[in-house]
Amino acid sequence: MEEPLKKPHPPETRAEPAPRRRRRKFIPWLIAALVVGAGIVYGVRTIAFYRHHAETDDAQIEGHIDPVLPRVSGYVTEIDVDDNQRVARGDVLLRIDTRDLQAKIETAQGALETARAQVAVARANVSAAETARGRATGDLTRYSALRQKQEISQQQYDAARAAADAATAQRSAALQSVAAARAQVAQKQADLDLARLQLSYATVAAPSSGIVSKKNVEVGELVQAGQPLMAIVQDARVWVVANYKETQLRRMRVGQPVTFEVDAYPNHVFHGRVDSFAAATGAKFSLLPPDNATGNFTKVVQRIPVKIVPTDPPDPRFPLRAGMSVTTIVDLG
Repeated sequence: MEEPLKKPHPPETRAEPAPRRRRRKFIPWLIAALVVGAGIVYGVRTIAFYRHHAETDDAQIEGHIDPVLPRVSGYVTEIDVDDNQRVARGDVLLRIDTRDLQAKIETAQGALETARAQVAVARANVSAAETARGRATGDLTRYSALRQKQEISQQQYDAARAAADAATAQRSAALQSVAAARAQVAQKQADLDLARLQLSYATVAAPSSGIVSKKNVEVGELVQAGQPLMAIVQDARVWVVANYKETQLRRMRVGQPVTFEVDAYPNHVFHGRVDSFAAATGAKFSLLPPDNATGNFTKVVQRIPVKIVPTDPPDPRFPLRAGMSVTTIVDLG
């Protein structure tokens, strides 16, 4: 007979030592405790930081942007700059055709010469009137003596007096003509000065030093006075406008130190100070300011622009350009 098959004995398992089991159970609790502890430390440090600092990323670089506007109309004959070109104050940017302006100068010059000639004529009339007045006054004096002696009639004396009065009136009129002619000369001189000034406006120069931006004019184009042609962005002086919540301004003061970072230069810290606060919230300058007198009022925390000026000297490696996004932190002390 075949012997019955013997069942294999299960492998023997050794009992794990109790200390090792306890250590394995302790590790997850240790990790959890470390995470919680780190979170508590981070939270305490964050709370302590924001008790003495105010931070916002609603900020950007601002600067002076000077528009280039022609003061006279005309066709552009020459453009001496291009986009993103650096210029100095007074550099020629473009020129406008001067032929029409030169014709106005010549016309004004001719009108001035005519007015000066009229002054000369008026002065000659004054001389003639004074001569006639002197003769008439002398006749009246003689006729008065003769009338007292009854050697001439009253009619003759009255005629002499009327002639003297007429000569005096003519002299006054001649003097008024001289004054009017002089005023006309002054007006024509002003017209000539204006024409010359407009001729000088045909050469458009840079109003400030900076970089040419937003150029939108070409040679041959007809431009109108006051039409924006380009802009000069000044890079010599920039500042930061940070829009802080009104609830963050309780302890903020002028002169407090500021650190800020620009998105374009990660991990580079700039320094500055609080310069001033806006007189109104940003919402008050919006196109449609909120009307809180209506019945559907909803309270919204407002933001107030804070001007921050950099205190670091300009660094060519990290140029600050208007419009760059910034994160600012004010040390409230």
